[in-house]
Amino acid sequence: MRTSIATVSLSGSLTEKLTAASRAGFDGVEIFENDLLASPLTPEEIRARCADLGLTVDLYQPMRDVEALPEDAFARALRRARHKFALMRRLGADTVLVCSSVSPHAVDDDALAAEQLARLADLARDHGVRVAYEALAWGRHISTWDHAWRVVEAAGHPALGTCLDSFHILSRSGGPKDLEGIADIPGEKIFFLQLADAPLLAMDVLQWSRHYRCFPGQGGFDLAGLLRHVLCTGYDGPLSLEVFNDVFRQSEAGPTAVDGLRSLLVLQEQAGLAALPEPAVPTGMAFAELVTPDAAPVSAVLGALGFTRTGRHRGKPVDLWQRGDARLLVNTGPAERRDGTRLAAVGLESPDPAGAARRAEALLAPVLPRRRAPGDTPLEAVAAPDGTELFLCATGRPGLPDWRDDFEDTGAVAETGPGPRVDHVSLTQPWHQFDEAVLFHRGVLGLRPQESVDVADPYGLLRSRAVTTGDGAVRIVLTVGAAPADDTAHAQHIALATDDVVADARRYRAAGGPLLPIPANYYDDLAARFEFADGELETYRELGILYDRDAHGTFRHCYTHTVGRVFLELVQRDGGYRGYGAANAPVRLAAQHAARAFTGG
Repeated sequence: MRTSIATVSLSGSLTEKLTAASRAGFDGVEIFENDLLASPLTPEEIRARCADLGLTVDLYQPMRDVEALPEDAFARALRRARHKFALMRRLGADTVLVCSSVSPHAVDDDALAAEQLARLADLARDHGVRVAYEALAWGRHISTWDHAWRVVEAAGHPALGTCLDSFHILSRSGGPKDLEGIADIPGEKIFFLQLADAPLLAMDVLQWSRHYRCFPGQGGFDLAGLLRHVLCTGYDGPLSLEVFNDVFRQSEAGPTAVDGLRSLLVLQEQAGLAALPEPAVPTGMAFAELVTPDAAPVSAVLGALGFTRTGRHRGKPVDLWQRGDARLLVNTGPAERRDGTRLAAVGLESPDPAGAARRAEALLAPVLPRRRAPGDTPLEAVAAPDGTELFLCATGRPGLPDWRDDFEDTGAVAETGPGPRVDHVSLTQPWHQFDEAVLFHRGVLGLRPQESVDVADPYGLLRSRAVTTGDGAVRIVLTVGAAPADDTAHAQHIALATDDVVADARRYRAAGGPLLPIPANYYDDLAARFEFADGELETYRELGILYDRDAHGTFRHCYTHTVGRVFLELVQRDGGYRGYGAANAPVRLAAQHAARAFTGG
């Protein structure tokens, strides 16, 4: 289906918004009145600019407070509408959005609302314009889609139809049954469909709408279910994004527009409208790659953890460290920041690397060159929104490129037998790309987003959300600070799963590795919350091991010191524990701040 986006969804001037929408691949735009009023271009020049960019002007919006009014107030509304309809002809827009009234002068009289909307539609038809009437979720008397449709139906005017807005519908919906009647609306009377998702919040609906809307797939609404109901009517107009979001308003318009179109592509796939390459859901972690200007500190940590340097890249300053099933690459590259070491790439085991790359490309993800230098093994790779490189690997599978072929054997032998594996990686996201990152990992990689978690940091609030496979073989934790300045203030980390965190912690400490010290108050609180075997809590206190428990099992974890922007975590999951120790995160964050202050880092 055709795609469209409201200019209010993007930041910048009107011309910047139009350019971003066109470059992303949208077919049309809704022009928000404030954007037009602030533009130095005439309506004719805006129309020409849209035509040059290959965009249609699908909607002009909004027109407010025009129905169920006293006659003198309605006369003023008609006068205003006459001017707007003339402007729309100059602009090349043939549909206007009319929102249900919030005016204190509006009366609760459906017959009067229908009669006045019919008169408005008469005037619109004279200018070649259609009126799409929408129920605002906070409308004074009309606040639901079915009420708005009854009024439109009663008016019975060919130039009057309804606009369905997913936020206004789903923010008030009590469940799927509330949507069943949508399929009974004749498709030709649905003049427009606006789509927005939102996190599920308990707050004033107006503030919820004005600040927290997001693109489909980034919130908690069942947009695919709503879209299926609309399609049952025979609706054949555009799928249009109308998103009011404080972060989007401060973000660069181009990437935001691409993210928006990606969300519509995924939504159409979910609703059965479009066939994309099937997701090749990753099956495990092949490696994680650290880039550092100085390999010595990282190598010391890995050596103390029992890792062995088993390989050296044939053409680059990259070392392969291995213990058990965990493989970490240390790339001695140029420092991009003064704080040095960072987590730059993740290798994901893929059942179909080429198919995964095709899906990524279809969903507008940047596909990276398969070979970085002559002689390199050709690997499929894509860039995540935060710039992390995601390599799609087929380690040890006959007939497919193996990334390990790029490494020469050092002669050192890694420990055999049970050893650690990568439990999860945590990636700090730019403040304005958190929701985009969730949609990317869900849509492109087929990972499942978990519930968002807010974590208290001594200097703010962190937001965290994990995306995982169903079996937990791949876990990626996306985190973001509370403000733009926090984008890179918080460290990334790699968590290594072990069957005996106490033994591994002792081994690390005995090899000279400093564990993150945890305040004694934490363990006093643990003693009050849980019962432990004799000596167990004392062991945790000695080693800085934190403890958590959920309905499925227990979680023990401890941390190395931070090198640059990266630290490692040892974790032991028992009995099917599903979380990440979020209850302990405030203590860990405070301890890390204290450690940095002590070392001057």
